[in-house]
Amino acid sequence: MQIQLNGEPRDVRADTILALVEELGLDIRKVAVERNLEIVPKSQHAVTPVAEGDRIEVVQFVGGG
Repeated sequence: MQIQLNGEPRDVRADTILALVEELGLDIRKVAVERNLEIVPKSQHAVTPVAEGDRIEVVQFVGGG
């Protein structure tokens, strides 16, 4: 299905936010996700669906000094 990921069209197979983060190869512990202008709490990543046309923003936290 096609979604908007960080402002760019992208084809994905994931059906949940958790599956999307894993498909992107990111560490679920180090990301924040917004779906259609609403923050998705980490506790809801496994049950929040990804649907055709969704607008998803994924921000990855990077440590350092």
